[in-house]
Amino acid sequence: MPKLITGNYSYEVYQSLDSLSKIDQELLLEAKKALINAYAPYSNFKVGAAVLFEDGKIITGNNQENAAYPSGLCAERVAIFYASSQYPDKKIIAIAVSVKSKNQIINTPVPPCGACRQALAEYEIKFDSPIRLIMAGEDGEVFISPSVSNLLPLLFSSKNLV
Repeated sequence: MPKLITGNYSYEVYQSLDSLSKIDQELLLEAKKALINAYAPYSNFKVGAAVLFEDGKIITGNNQENAAYPSGLCAERVAIFYASSQYPDKKIIAIAVSVKSKNQIINTPVPPCGACRQALAEYEIKFDSPIRLIMAGEDGEVFISPSVSNLLPLLFSSKNLV
């Protein structure tokens, strides 16, 4: 008989943007601003991401679609890769993600896809420090996870390459 292993994950639920700390509000507002310039002509699903470094600097990214769908890139990876390419030694402490759709109103937070979770987890490992994940829709509740790995059990890492 196989052994069953179970795990837990947790996240905080805030009623609105106004319920957040000032820095989390600022970060989420930057993500909302970033989604305005997203290039999403095919899905009409715009995503903005804002990365917070430990020194307080914030950089942003947004999703970039392509007619050859796999060639596009999610906002979270655009932001995190830009952060790493321009500021390789700055520790990332949080990332906020917000979405907006031309087709419907999204009032529930949308979490990053699996590929983005894996990419974000790489930077938790690199800096040996959790990255808080702040997720929001257009309005309504905001979810905050204490780390990316919290939402990605059994993540793949350099330890698997040995």
